[in-house]
Amino acid sequence: MNRTISLPDQDTSRFHGMNILSVKQFSRQDLSMIFDVARNIRTMVEREGSLDVLKGKLLANLFYEPSTRTSSSFAAAIQRLGGNVIQINNVTFSSVSKGEELRDTIRTMGSYADAIVLRHPEEGSADIAAAVSEKPIINAGDGIGEHPTQALLDIFTIVEELDTIDGLTVTMLGDLKYGRTVHSLAKLLALYDVKLYFVAPDLLRAPPALVDELIANGMSPCKHVDLDSIMSETDVLYVTRVQRERFVDQSIYEKVKRSYVLNVDTMDSAKDRMVVMHPLPRVDEISREVDYDPRAAYFRQMEYGMYVRMALLALVLGKV
Repeated sequence: MNRTISLPDQDTSRFHGMNILSVKQFSRQDLSMIFDVARNIRTMVEREGSLDVLKGKLLANLFYEPSTRTSSSFAAAIQRLGGNVIQINNVTFSSVSKGEELRDTIRTMGSYADAIVLRHPEEGSADIAAAVSEKPIINAGDGIGEHPTQALLDIFTIVEELDTIDGLTVTMLGDLKYGRTVHSLAKLLALYDVKLYFVAPDLLRAPPALVDELIANGMSPCKHVDLDSIMSETDVLYVTRVQRERFVDQSIYEKVKRSYVLNVDTMDSAKDRMVVMHPLPRVDEISREVDYDPRAAYFRQMEYGMYVRMALLALVLGKV
């Protein structure tokens, strides 16, 4: 049985015990290493189904916001690596409902688990958790801030689908204001030679601070363009839903909720070799007919995500 994952000639020690809080932690070399581990793990899973690399290890999944994919993905990742999971998907039924603050909950979970995956509605919550935790914290989304593991799996998806990232044109469509997935992905894309387009309603444009950060890192994103005008040159179309839960005023949500709907007619003008991605869940921003287009990669994206999260857990817990 496999108790470690071999990665010859690469020093993975810097990942041991690391908090995964922001994409800003990673270099291109780091991404390449993570992806090499993910590929090795995928090969072993395809051959054996599961491994015992993390036998005896316990992961705490602590989710203060609803989650299907991220929560299940981490649960599948730790269990396929031979470990187990404490699953807390609804803190309404935990001690948080009694008034317990995040710091105490994190210390408690750290008493039981070897690492903690945290999703929380407040931006910066992962940093607060890391400041008090003796166990690694993995940020699974902090409000409208970041979602680093989603961005890692998004980059991995692009590489696996199109063999490269350098030289590509990436178009981000939908909620660019509140969408933490696009914030994190855009920051990672700044490590590569890409052309980045933003397509969003005026009310949901990318935050100026994000645009300024990308420009400071050498990228020149187009703040706002019409999808039809750049669909034919797009290599990666990254679609996001308009997030009802982020709107205090629901009348504003109603105005923008169907700003863009990707359908087969739109896809007719796309390249033969390109990919459509979506972090999911979707509402109605991608028609179901597009699912049958081989360029629709969003469900493959979910499987890639499990392998990336398996790689991260193995690296952080010192089994690579």
